[in-house]
Amino acid sequence: MRTDPHITSDDLGVARRGPPQGWMMGGVHVYPVRVYYEDTDVGGVVYYANYLKFAERARTEMLRLIGFPHGEMMERDGCAFAVRRCEADYIRPARFDDYLEVYTDSIDIEAASLWLDQRVKRDGCDLAVLRVRLACIGQNGKPARLPAGLRKALITLSGAMGEGGQENSGQDGGRENGGIMEETSVRERV
Repeated sequence: MRTDPHITSDDLGVARRGPPQGWMMGGVHVYPVRVYYEDTDVGGVVYYANYLKFAERARTEMLRLIGFPHGEMMERDGCAFAVRRCEADYIRPARFDDYLEVYTDSIDIEAASLWLDQRVKRDGCDLAVLRVRLACIGQNGKPARLPAGLRKALITLSGAMGEGGQENSGQDGGRENGGIMEETSVRERV
Protein backbone atom coordinates (compact mmCIF):
# COMPACT_ATOMS: atom_id res chain seq x y z
CA MET A 1 0.00 0.00 0.00
CA ARG A 2 1.37 3.41 -1.03
CA THR A 3 1.22 6.16 1.57
CA ASP A 4 1.51 9.87 0.99
CA PRO A 5 3.02 12.07 3.73
CA HIS A 6 0.49 14.84 3.03
CA ILE A 7 -2.60 12.66 3.44
CA THR A 8 -4.04 12.58 6.95
CA SER A 9 -7.25 11.21 8.34
CA ASP A 10 -9.74 12.77 10.70
CA ASP A 11 -11.29 11.15 13.79
CA LEU A 12 -13.68 9.16 11.59
CA GLY A 13 -10.85 7.76 9.47
CA VAL A 14 -11.82 9.81 6.41
CA ALA A 15 -8.75 10.71 4.37
CA ARG A 16 -8.06 14.42 4.10
CA ARG A 17 -5.55 15.69 1.59
CA GLY A 18 -3.72 18.91 2.28
CA PRO A 19 -1.35 20.73 0.01
CA PRO A 20 2.05 19.06 -0.19
CA GLN A 21 4.51 21.13 1.83
CA GLY A 22 7.47 18.93 1.18
CA TRP A 23 9.70 17.72 3.98
CA MET A 24 12.91 18.51 5.80
CA MET A 25 16.01 16.39 5.28
CA GLY A 26 18.54 17.72 7.75
CA GLY A 27 18.62 21.47 7.11
CA VAL A 28 17.40 21.05 3.52
CA HIS A 29 13.78 21.49 2.42
CA VAL A 30 12.68 19.03 -0.29
CA TYR A 31 9.59 19.76 -2.38
CA PRO A 32 8.10 17.23 -4.84
CA VAL A 33 7.01 18.32 -8.33
CA ARG A 34 5.37 16.33 -11.12
CA VAL A 35 5.90 17.71 -14.64
CA TYR A 36 2.55 18.26 -16.34
CA TYR A 37 1.91 18.74 -20.03
CA GLU A 38 1.31 22.46 -19.40
CA ASP A 39 4.92 22.75 -18.10
CA THR A 40 6.44 21.61 -21.39
CA ASP A 41 7.08 22.92 -24.88
CA VAL A 42 5.98 21.21 -28.09
CA GLY A 43 8.83 18.69 -27.71
CA GLY A 44 7.74 17.58 -24.24
CA VAL A 45 10.67 19.34 -22.53
CA VAL A 46 10.09 21.64 -19.54
CA TYR A 47 10.11 25.28 -20.63
CA TYR A 48 13.01 27.06 -18.89
CA ALA A 49 10.86 29.63 -17.04
CA ASN A 50 8.88 26.84 -15.38
CA TYR A 51 11.91 25.90 -13.27
CA LEU A 52 11.47 29.33 -11.66
CA LYS A 53 7.84 28.43 -10.89
CA PHE A 54 8.89 25.13 -9.34
CA ALA A 55 11.45 26.95 -7.18
CA GLU A 56 8.86 29.58 -6.14
CA ARG A 57 6.43 26.86 -5.03
CA ALA A 58 9.20 25.18 -3.05
CA ARG A 59 10.14 28.44 -1.26
CA THR A 60 6.49 29.18 -0.50
CA GLU A 61 5.92 25.72 0.96
CA MET A 62 9.17 25.84 2.95
CA LEU A 63 7.98 29.08 4.58
CA ARG A 64 4.58 27.48 5.26
CA LEU A 65 6.26 24.42 6.80
CA ILE A 66 8.25 26.57 9.26
CA GLY A 67 5.17 28.58 10.26
CA PHE A 68 5.38 31.61 7.96
CA PRO A 69 2.82 31.25 5.15
CA HIS A 70 2.95 34.29 2.85
CA GLY A 71 -0.65 35.38 3.54
CA GLU A 72 -0.24 35.23 7.31
CA MET A 73 3.16 36.91 7.15
CA MET A 74 1.64 39.83 5.23
CA GLU A 75 -1.23 40.08 7.70
CA ARG A 76 0.74 39.49 10.92
CA ASP A 77 4.08 41.14 10.10
CA GLY A 78 3.09 43.58 7.35
CA CYS A 79 5.71 42.30 4.94
CA ALA A 80 6.24 39.90 2.05
CA PHE A 81 9.04 38.67 -0.19
CA ALA A 82 9.89 39.76 -3.70
CA VAL A 83 12.58 38.18 -5.87
CA ARG A 84 15.35 40.75 -6.27
CA ARG A 85 17.85 38.59 -8.14
CA CYS A 86 17.94 35.11 -9.61
CA GLU A 87 20.81 33.24 -11.22
CA ALA A 88 19.96 29.99 -12.99
CA ASP A 89 22.14 27.30 -14.51
CA TYR A 90 20.18 24.84 -16.68
CA ILE A 91 22.07 21.55 -16.79
CA ARG A 92 19.72 18.83 -18.09
CA PRO A 93 16.16 18.90 -19.40
CA ALA A 94 13.14 17.60 -17.51
CA ARG A 95 10.36 16.03 -19.54
CA PHE A 96 6.64 15.49 -19.41
CA ASP A 97 5.55 13.29 -16.44
CA ASP A 98 8.98 13.35 -14.72
CA TYR A 99 8.98 13.29 -10.94
CA LEU A 100 11.26 16.07 -9.69
CA GLU A 101 12.36 17.35 -6.31
CA VAL A 102 13.35 20.92 -5.48
CA TYR A 103 16.01 21.20 -2.75
CA THR A 104 16.25 24.54 -0.90
CA ASP A 105 19.42 25.11 1.11
CA SER A 106 22.26 27.48 2.05
CA ILE A 107 20.33 30.34 3.54
CA ASP A 108 22.34 33.57 3.78
CA ILE A 109 20.41 36.05 5.95
CA GLU A 110 20.83 39.81 5.69
CA ALA A 111 18.91 42.58 7.46
CA ALA A 112 16.15 42.94 4.85
CA SER A 113 16.87 40.08 2.45
CA LEU A 114 18.07 36.53 2.18
CA TRP A 115 19.80 34.34 -0.37
CA LEU A 116 18.74 30.77 -1.07
CA ASP A 117 20.30 28.08 -3.21
CA GLN A 118 17.84 25.77 -4.94
CA ARG A 119 18.37 22.64 -7.01
CA VAL A 120 15.79 20.95 -9.19
CA LYS A 121 16.67 17.24 -9.32
CA ARG A 122 15.48 14.09 -11.02
CA ASP A 123 16.67 10.76 -9.60
CA GLY A 124 19.35 12.60 -7.61
CA CYS A 125 20.81 14.40 -10.66
CA ASP A 126 20.80 18.18 -10.97
CA LEU A 127 18.64 19.57 -13.76
CA ALA A 128 18.69 23.26 -12.78
CA VAL A 129 20.60 25.12 -10.07
CA LEU A 130 19.36 28.51 -8.87
CA ARG A 131 20.69 31.18 -6.54
CA VAL A 132 17.86 33.49 -5.47
CA ARG A 133 17.89 36.72 -3.47
CA LEU A 134 14.61 37.56 -1.78
CA ALA A 135 13.95 41.09 -0.55
CA CYS A 136 11.62 41.61 2.37
CA ILE A 137 9.28 44.50 1.58
CA GLY A 138 6.69 46.29 3.70
CA GLN A 139 3.15 47.16 2.70
CA ASN A 140 4.47 50.46 1.34
CA GLY A 141 6.70 48.58 -1.12
CA LYS A 142 9.92 49.68 0.60
CA PRO A 143 12.56 47.36 2.12
CA ALA A 144 11.71 46.05 5.58
CA ARG A 145 13.73 44.10 8.13
CA LEU A 146 13.06 40.39 8.28
CA PRO A 147 10.62 39.63 11.11
CA ALA A 148 12.52 38.41 14.19
CA GLY A 149 10.49 35.19 14.36
CA LEU A 150 11.23 34.35 10.73
CA ARG A 151 14.93 35.10 11.18
CA LYS A 152 15.04 32.75 14.17
CA ALA A 153 13.08 30.03 12.32
CA LEU A 154 15.44 30.21 9.32
CA ILE A 155 18.51 29.99 11.54
CA THR A 156 17.02 27.01 13.39
CA LEU A 157 15.95 25.41 10.10
CA SER A 158 19.45 25.28 8.74
CA GLY A 159 21.04 24.13 11.98
CA ALA A 160 23.22 27.22 12.15
CA MET A 161 23.70 26.94 15.88
CA GLY A 162 27.09 25.65 16.97
CA GLU A 163 28.40 24.56 20.35
CA GLY A 164 26.75 26.37 23.24
CA GLY A 165 24.08 27.93 21.00
CA GLN A 166 26.46 30.21 19.08
CA GLU A 167 25.67 31.08 15.47
CA ASN A 168 27.97 29.77 12.79
CA SER A 169 27.97 33.13 11.02
CA GLY A 170 31.53 32.92 9.79
CA GLN A 171 30.92 30.04 7.41
CA ASP A 172 31.31 30.46 3.68
CA GLY A 173 27.65 29.67 2.92
CA GLY A 174 28.53 27.54 -0.10
CA ARG A 175 29.89 30.47 -2.12
CA GLU A 176 33.25 28.85 -2.85
CA ASN A 177 31.69 27.15 -5.86
CA GLY A 178 29.80 30.13 -7.26
CA GLY A 179 27.20 30.05 -4.49
CA ILE A 180 25.94 26.65 -5.56
CA MET A 181 25.08 24.46 -2.57
CA GLU A 182 28.19 22.67 -1.40
CA GLU A 183 27.32 22.83 2.32
CA THR A 184 24.25 23.48 4.40
CA SER A 185 24.87 26.71 6.23
CA VAL A 186 23.39 30.00 7.25
CA ARG A 187 25.17 33.31 7.41
CA GLU A 188 23.65 36.32 9.03
CA ARG A 189 24.65 39.87 8.12
CA VAL A 190 23.15 43.05 9.55
